[in-house]
Amino acid sequence: MLVTPLGSVNEGEDAAPAPRPGDSYVQSFARGLAVLRSFGAQAPALTLSEAAQRSGLTRAGARRILLTLQQLGYVESDGRLFRLTPKVLELGFAYLSSQPVWHLAQPAMEELVREIHESCSAAVLDGPDIVYVLRVPAGKIMAINLGVGSRLPAHCTSLGRVLLAGLDDATLQARLAQMPLCARTRRTITDRQALLAEIRQVREQGYALVVEELEEGLVSMAAPIVNRQGRVVAAINVSGQSARSSTAQMRELFLPRLLATAQRVNALMRSQD
Repeated sequence: MLVTPLGSVNEGEDAAPAPRPGDSYVQSFARGLAVLRSFGAQAPALTLSEAAQRSGLTRAGARRILLTLQQLGYVESDGRLFRLTPKVLELGFAYLSSQPVWHLAQPAMEELVREIHESCSAAVLDGPDIVYVLRVPAGKIMAINLGVGSRLPAHCTSLGRVLLAGLDDATLQARLAQMPLCARTRRTITDRQALLAEIRQVREQGYALVVEELEEGLVSMAAPIVNRQGRVVAAINVSGQSARSSTAQMRELFLPRLLATAQRVNALMRSQD
């Protein structure tokens, strides 16, 4: 069974009141992170006014932070537009390099992709979303362009359901109560009780199978990665197109190999000091 809590509540969730400045909360640092998060795939370059608006700061406050980030090398400017620099990758790489699971999982995932000729991904839970931390592509199968750091809703993804199944019941129900259950396709489960029942089934069987709930034609299955304490710390999945193979065929061909790969990574996790 998948047990024990995993994940953190996103800033936008209502589980707790927003922190106030004090000895344990540095407001200027929080504002700096807000400015960094204001950049993204849809906003790779921002004017001062745009950065202020997207981060919820005044122009003066955003300007001070952007100039500080520029002096530290995390932002560059041509005079009007600000852009992130590659140095920002150091922040994310520090997380990835500090987690042994990714080094252990990648060779096993690469071998799985060679066997089944479909993409394999690893993700963790962050609030209502999954965040991709490792991806071994075998060709484009989704309309969504995914990479490390990409987010998808947890409720309609196989990775998300495995990670949600790793929460204890109280935490799971609290998380689902706050989670927006948007329909991505006509098959997406948006009823909270039905989703809860589905996640409990995932917990019992030890894997998730999601058919066309994220994207039409996409079938995905995922399995948990657990640490030495039995805590779910990540999930790995494989996906395929129903136009190429039926769901039954994919279950028969992919699922045993996926579960074997997860067990291999879990065994390596248990052997770590």
